[in-house]
Amino acid sequence: MAQGGPQNAHSRAAVIGTVLFYLVAALAMVMANKWVLNTTEVPLFFLFTQLMIAVVLFVGAHLVGLLQVPMDFDPAVLKGLIPMVGLNVIGLSFSNYTLKYVDASFYQVARGMVLPFTVMTSCIFLHSRPSLMVLFACSIVTFGFFIGVFLDGTPVSMVGISFGVASSMITAMHSVVIKKSLDVVKSSALSLSWYTNLFSAVALLPVLLVAGEGPGVYSLLSGHQNPLADGVSPLKTFLWGSAITGVFGFLMSIASLLSIKVTSPITHMVSSAVRGVAASMLGVWLFHDIISTGRGSSIAAILLGSVFYTWVKHQESQPQYERVPLEKIEEGKGDISPTKRSRTPED
Repeated sequence: MAQGGPQNAHSRAAVIGTVLFYLVAALAMVMANKWVLNTTEVPLFFLFTQLMIAVVLFVGAHLVGLLQVPMDFDPAVLKGLIPMVGLNVIGLSFSNYTLKYVDASFYQVARGMVLPFTVMTSCIFLHSRPSLMVLFACSIVTFGFFIGVFLDGTPVSMVGISFGVASSMITAMHSVVIKKSLDVVKSSALSLSWYTNLFSAVALLPVLLVAGEGPGVYSLLSGHQNPLADGVSPLKTFLWGSAITGVFGFLMSIASLLSIKVTSPITHMVSSAVRGVAASMLGVWLFHDIISTGRGSSIAAILLGSVFYTWVKHQESQPQYERVPLEKIEEGKGDISPTKRSRTPED
């Protein structure tokens, strides 16, 4: 007992610290992204800058010994990570476009279909049959999405909604591909994060040129753009925003690894719910967003469905026991061990 107390206290401190770390990093990413995307016409170059800053920080942490990431570039690894990198570039790009066209407080609603699409993708590609309770949780989330998009009187950008739905679909496919990508890097989540940031930055450079952001990048970097309404240079806003989001993007990579190791799925989902509510409140405070009754109901339904889904998956992952007649136990013939149940891909 004397040894158990400090260990449990340390575990609680680790969980609380990890959750707070994740919340701060995630909220800073969304708010800083929205701040820059409100003023820039080159969202893909902004994403490229974020990725490059994260890559530089990975290299710096490797050189000083804080992290150890592979510096060899095996062609087989690069080939195996092509699906992962492709989905990452498309998903992050669509996510940035979503945040550019919708309010920060509405961002969670615009990307609210991630859970239903994830269950659907697992069912199609991984042959995972969802339970009725899982389908019920997905229906709650879907209902919340439709409340925010179609039943609320607050005007929303259908362009932003379209990017949000597409981003949700890519994220769902990403959750399937990541399982195979971990096999490519020998199950090292840190190596996968390093390779994904690096290769995504390389792949994004020609994409932003093809998308026509070249003139906008030149205008931004040369200082030819007009000052913003508050008199601040667009380049200064872009550089500060890139630095903040680049650093927090790197920290998010670390936070995700810590979250997997330290927290349970339920804790992670609850912290995500808190993050969603906090992001909506910050959107109202920083960007003067409007949260109507319909929008608030939409956010609440999506959060409720997501937390309920996590609870259902947790319950389904627990060992199941079969009832054994008393007479068989007395005869020593009863097997009271937990029944074997294979974990589903969403667990």
